Amino acid sequence: MITLDPVCGMTVKLDTPHRYTHAGEEYGFCCAGCLTKFKADPAKYLEKPAAPKLVSIGRKPGLGPRASGLGGPDPGQHVHDHHAHAAPSGEARGPRPEAPAAGGKFTCPMHPEIIRDAPGDCPICGMALEPMVPTAEPADDGELRSMTRRLIVSALLTIPLVILAMTSMEMDRTRAWIELALATPVATWAAWPFYVRAIASLRNRSPNMFTLIGLGVSVAYGYSVAATILERGYVYFEASAAIVTLILVGQVLELRARAHTGAAIRALLGLAPKTARRITGGKEEDVPLEEIRTGDRLRVRPGEKVPVDAVIEEGEGAIDESMVTGEPIPVEKGKGDRVIGGTVNAHAALVIRATAVGGETMLSRIVAMVAEAQRSRAPVQRLADRVSAYFVPTVVLVAIAAAAIWATVGPEPRLEHALVNAVAVLIIACPCALGLATPMSIMVATGKGAHAGVLFKSAEAIERLREVDTIVVDKTGTLTEGKPALVSVHELDATLLATAVALEKGSEHPLATAIVSGAKVDAPAAKDIVAVGGQGVRGTIDGEPAALGNRSIVSGEVPAELEATAETMRARGETVVYVTRATRLLGLLGIADPIKPTTREALADLRAEHVRVVMLTGDARATALAVARDLGLDEHDVIAGVRPDEKAAAIAKLQAEQKIVAMAGDGINDAPALAKADVGIAMGTGTDVAIESAGVTLVKGDLRGIVRARRLSRLTLANIKQNLFFAFVYNTVGVPIAAGVLYPIAGVLLSPVYAAAAMSLSSVSVITNALRLRRAHI
Repeated sequence: MITLDPVCGMTVKLDTPHRYTHAGEEYGFCCAGCLTKFKADPAKYLEKPAAPKLVSIGRKPGLGPRASGLGGPDPGQHVHDHHAHAAPSGEARGPRPEAPAAGGKFTCPMHPEIIRDAPGDCPICGMALEPMVPTAEPADDGELRSMTRRLIVSALLTIPLVILAMTSMEMDRTRAWIELALATPVATWAAWPFYVRAIASLRNRSPNMFTLIGLGVSVAYGYSVAATILERGYVYFEASAAIVTLILVGQVLELRARAHTGAAIRALLGLAPKTARRITGGKEEDVPLEEIRTGDRLRVRPGEKVPVDAVIEEGEGAIDESMVTGEPIPVEKGKGDRVIGGTVNAHAALVIRATAVGGETMLSRIVAMVAEAQRSRAPVQRLADRVSAYFVPTVVLVAIAAAAIWATVGPEPRLEHALVNAVAVLIIACPCALGLATPMSIMVATGKGAHAGVLFKSAEAIERLREVDTIVVDKTGTLTEGKPALVSVHELDATLLATAVALEKGSEHPLATAIVSGAKVDAPAAKDIVAVGGQGVRGTIDGEPAALGNRSIVSGEVPAELEATAETMRARGETVVYVTRATRLLGLLGIADPIKPTTREALADLRAEHVRVVMLTGDARATALAVARDLGLDEHDVIAGVRPDEKAAAIAKLQAEQKIVAMAGDGINDAPALAKADVGIAMGTGTDVAIESAGVTLVKGDLRGIVRARRLSRLTLANIKQNLFFAFVYNTVGVPIAAGVLYPIAGVLLSPVYAAAAMSLSSVSVITNALRLRRAHI
């Protein structure tokens, strides 16, 4: 859940440590600085006319559909109260809440107070608005297709235009008209979205990059058109077209990246089945999931997904909860046990009673957490926009002042000198290099990372990774292989493995697969195989009864020495399987999720960089501690037995301790924690949802990639800072020269031609410097 800082307007988590109570209301702040300012003069910030309504953080938010982020916002509200009226845990919740309408409201990820009924651009920063309500339908990519078309047309026209302009510095009238023909579609049709955003920024008194882009392009193009028609002066068509094309490249890259952020949510929503088999008055019928209500009795057949959160009323079976808990071994459940919507009923048919439907299911809450965490992340453009808030008005004022001075006291022809110098200021100040500074470094860094098996999803992930001091890792599939394997055999009889394989070779249960693939022996045929709920399987081999399962499958006594061995195996985190034939106990098999071969080296490298490693798992604490001891992790750094929403809460607790937290995981159950963490790191061998929720993906699921990613992060941030220096040094030096400050001293004027060259040179400097990352050693 979020609120807004009343001082700076930034998004603030409800668990922020920076709080202050004023006039009976508790307010949250993004940092200690804003808290101090508010304490000094609360009225100053609460009486601002444009200040958004604040959300009090003094009460615990409910878990109803609005509190989870799944309910649509109230019309006209800019910031919505998240304290929805949710029924207490365990109570019947009555009719199913209304499902959110597709489309719904749209908000800016950087300015959450901006809410619109349709997609568009943020009037403050110009970023494309994002849907507030996650839906299973793919997002409309109309803007991306439009920008891509504009980029293609612009590139095809700009390339020959630049080549033509470079052929001669002398202005030829025929050439000017050809350049006009080439530049006009670029500076009008292709640049139109930038003009719209520039006008919006002026109308809303929020200057940003698009303000300068719109001014620079329109002035350069407009002046060139006038010069061509009047047949006097130089033209700057290539500068206006190049600006548009370069900015379009950045826009297309941004839109493509943001289009992928909704894939995780759509994948999560796709886990729930579309229908459920409802039992009414002794009859069964398949109905759409939207018609299911709390209290409905449902039948779940073998192999089907559990449609909603529920309690088992009839039947026993194994439930595959790996997509929610991460545990690779199905969980045996019976009457009275809870089941989670989206999990898979592996074997026997079950009758369940719905306890939570719609937006109240655990799956829906996971969706809401992922969506909220993704929206709360700051965009890459934040720094550029903050600078532009001061830079843009300054440049415009300088251009106006230069034009006024030259028109008043400058040499003849005064008007032309005034226009030329004003154009020169706007052109050299146009933030092409600023727009390229971060994207170019990120593009090169992501390519470099891909070769090293590390995929970065966003610039923020690269920026934050270098600051991480705590890495939280999931156990199953991250530290371990993620699937059960036969790891130990304690044989009392030579027929142990053959008997076990005979009983299990026809089963698809993960434990059976582990035994058959691990034993690698020829086995006799088994007959009359029957699954015994909560115990294991029984059958007949060569006329003799045989059985395999947990301790309860053994009818007689187990030797004390063997039972001690079984306890030792359990302490190592192994699932102990007893195998009997006739009246003989043949021995024990140990099934466990083995640790990846590269895990120990990766943890050693992270410790060498003074990074704390915390294990966070849904497994039982005994199993987690066994793995931790094997890896040398401290017992205090093990958090076990947690649900998906609790994983996200564990991340938030560490962040409240002022830790910069990265989360590494591979399952759907890890998605909220991956999105909540400062940096999410997904195993490429894991689920698509985990990968889409994370900012970094380790292609081979090798944790050693985290060390390489951190090194690349440090190099990339240094490179970005260098690029920003190149971007600003030309403006800092060039703008005063373009305005004519050296003319009274040395008689030097900066022609718009050289202004355009300086602008291009700053971009070339940025690009060349960014390409150095390709040779970096990580």
